[in-house]
Amino acid sequence: MLDALTVFLDSLESWILALAASPWVYPAMFGFATIDGFFPPLPSESVVITLTVAASHSGTPELWLVLVTAALGAWTGDQIAYQIGRMIGTERVPFLRGPRGRRAVAWAERALARRAASFILAARYVPIGRVAVNMTAGAVGYPRRPFMLIAAVAAVMWAIYSTLIGLVAARWLGHEPLLAIGLGVVLGVALGFVIDKIVMWITGGNDAEPEAEPEKVTVPPEVTGRDTLGGDDRAA
Repeated sequence: MLDALTVFLDSLESWILALAASPWVYPAMFGFATIDGFFPPLPSESVVITLTVAASHSGTPELWLVLVTAALGAWTGDQIAYQIGRMIGTERVPFLRGPRGRRAVAWAERALARRAASFILAARYVPIGRVAVNMTAGAVGYPRRPFMLIAAVAAVMWAIYSTLIGLVAARWLGHEPLLAIGLGVVLGVALGFVIDKIVMWITGGNDAEPEAEPEKVTVPPEVTGRDTLGGDDRAA
């Protein structure tokens, strides 16, 4: 039994490293990071970490290309989430309809009104939180150009963060790529959980009521040039 498990793990490790050496790994990375921007069950952090460990072990894929591709995909996914919120709001998004989703949206609305830029940056590290924040930003009419710029900075920082997790895991277990990948993924999940709790605590996210109706969000005049986000302010 132990021999069979060893053979399986060796085969899995070889398959992962061979896949990482394929030129298709970059389009796949872009796709994962993009979809993760509006569909949180697809964890792109784990893909970045896995490819980083593979790059550290075998030299492929190119680490800088993984980082750039991940950042571009993350930014694209954030723009799609923003556009979904702008077009249909958050009420029609299935995973934001339930009590937890409504809490996330109410939390996002309050935080966007208080400190939009820093909140969008921090939310990128929280899988469900970033989707709620970006869709809410579109739904309440947060200006598109500032959002695009902030999302770009957030995407680059997130890609570097995910890559660093992979590098740390590879340094600890460089001789065992499969274990390093597992460690990196666990570290990524754990850090995401910690960041989620910190952001929720700072922004008062736990105070949101499950069924609360969305509030009209007030954005500081220096961001929009107006006092509130309303009908005409929804134009890009």
